[in-house]
Amino acid sequence: MNILVSACLLGVCCRYNGTGEENEAVKRLGQKHTLIPVCPEIYGGLSTPRPPAERVGDRVMAKDGTDVTGQYERGAWEALRLAEYFGCTAAVLKSRSPSCGKGRIHDGTFSDGMTDGDGVTAQLLEAHGILVYNETDLWKLKEKFETNEKDGQKISGVS
Repeated sequence: MNILVSACLLGVCCRYNGTGEENEAVKRLGQKHTLIPVCPEIYGGLSTPRPPAERVGDRVMAKDGTDVTGQYERGAWEALRLAEYFGCTAAVLKSRSPSCGKGRIHDGTFSDGMTDGDGVTAQLLEAHGILVYNETDLWKLKEKFETNEKDGQKISGVS
């Protein structure tokens, strides 16, 4: 199975601060599945490093006050295009990110506060039927795989 993965979780230095955030559990998924690395922020034309950004309602604002919504949306559409091209039915994305976060994201105050919500890319992928997980909830993805194997059924394209 092909799984879309935030490139930073594989150690690629593409985060806002110029670092990666390599995650061994995510990398281990590559032993049984093909991992398709993506960085929506880079695909949207943002540089590395770049000012931190957070979702503020439907917009994405950089800490310096620049509205970067267009770049985040462009990057999300490119990530979706790649997911569809490679037949990805699931994605493991970076938690808390205004692009990739799932369930909990920074609250838009640049004070490390959190709020319920999804990043732009996570939201778009889910709207197109791709299951989205963060590196913090890989157990849910594993549970989905095990349920599939036990039942011998396809669930959201996972076999």
